[in-house]
Amino acid sequence: MATIQPVVLAGGTGTRLWPLSREIYPKQLLCLTDQASLLQNTINRVGTIAGSLPPIIVVGEDHRFITKSQIDELELGQDYTILLEPVGRNTAPAIAGAVEYVNRVGGDPEVTLLILPADHLISDIDAFNRAVATAAQKAGAGAIVTFGIEPQNPETGYGYIEGDEDGRVLSFKEKPELDVAEQYLAAGNYFWNSGMFAFSIATFRSEMEVHAADIISAMTEAVEAGTRDGRFYRFSFEHMQRCPGESIDYALMEKTDKAVVVAANLGWSDIGSWQALYEVLDHDENGNVYQGDVVLEDTKNSLIRAEDLMVAAVGLEDTLVVETADAVLVAPLSRSQDVKKVVNRLKREERDEFKFHQTVYRPWGSYSILAVQPRYQIKKIVVNPKEKLSLQMHHHRHEHWVVVKGTALVTNGEKEILLHEDQSTYIPAGNLHRLENPGVIPLELIEVQIGSYLGEDDIVRFEDIYGRNE
Repeated sequence: MATIQPVVLAGGTGTRLWPLSREIYPKQLLCLTDQASLLQNTINRVGTIAGSLPPIIVVGEDHRFITKSQIDELELGQDYTILLEPVGRNTAPAIAGAVEYVNRVGGDPEVTLLILPADHLISDIDAFNRAVATAAQKAGAGAIVTFGIEPQNPETGYGYIEGDEDGRVLSFKEKPELDVAEQYLAAGNYFWNSGMFAFSIATFRSEMEVHAADIISAMTEAVEAGTRDGRFYRFSFEHMQRCPGESIDYALMEKTDKAVVVAANLGWSDIGSWQALYEVLDHDENGNVYQGDVVLEDTKNSLIRAEDLMVAAVGLEDTLVVETADAVLVAPLSRSQDVKKVVNRLKREERDEFKFHQTVYRPWGSYSILAVQPRYQIKKIVVNPKEKLSLQMHHHRHEHWVVVKGTALVTNGEKEILLHEDQSTYIPAGNLHRLENPGVIPLELIEVQIGSYLGEDDIVRFEDIYGRNE
């Protein structure tokens, strides 16, 4: 039986699920179908594969701590590695970097690499494992395997793979118009492109040398010049920055003659839109999907999701409503793919709603913005047990801290003080300060900032246990 090295690609942003998915808290980190995130479900899934090694997860720098936190919640009882991309360069460099990392650290030369996106839904685990076993056998024989999902309908939101009767890939097709998708479905030899792959190190490297030598060369150097930090292995920024940014389909799969497709029916969805999520979740007797504090009257075939407030809907049909603390999305459910147009506009206008939620996660815990006004801002800060913020100072703002729950160990200038519930301290601008939770329960604290400038970039760090310098 082949040894399988799972590689989970967790670097995307999932903009079509805005306002729930944001650049700093993307789709794979969300709990959309159950109480686990898509990333956590993917990690659990690879744990069911016979003969599999501990997973390798590829993420961007901004998501490294929350990714590690979510994986640690699973209590895997085994090692895992997180590969950090200092700059995003699409899937081909990410996969090439993972291959070169596995090749560099050694191990079984016959290992089969299994490449999986972190943000997909697969409901039939037995079918998944059977498809992986078939793919590993073909990869061991020198093929580069792609998993083709047997189409259930003429879907226009997915790319397609055309295969022959022997499983050889004949072509890759872009997302089609409806009439073309209907032709693909009728033909019987077209499959949805899942973005999952399996291959040996030797086959992948040799084919990349032929078809994308600049990518494999740059990522080899990025791995060789990379650095380790506990669970993290960081690709060299200098070398990865020079790497062309291309998808694995364009860089390799559309060019190699070693591509084969394994047909699979996995209960699969890439949950690439609110419409796709609506289709995979359970519906009530009126065809509605609703989550959170939702009240419905005379509403049919709609998706209503409330995160922070009660949402009431009257007389809606085929409608999407998603409420978060700082944004509300309303649209016909059939136009959920167009959410990306809103996200692109927010990005152009440099609005925070594109990038952040009101709750922002940090390696030590999180903070939530409760109020923002000219010259003052109020936050709720949660520090996990035994964690601490950086030793820092601000040029433009003063801070008042009030402990709501737990115990705070505070460095304030030359003093170190212990604060309990309902106790407070004042930190003038320019004072070195640090917040630490020495206790065994989360520390909750209200911070009131007052000053002429309240931006997050007014932080000068002097010492940080997480290696941050900005």
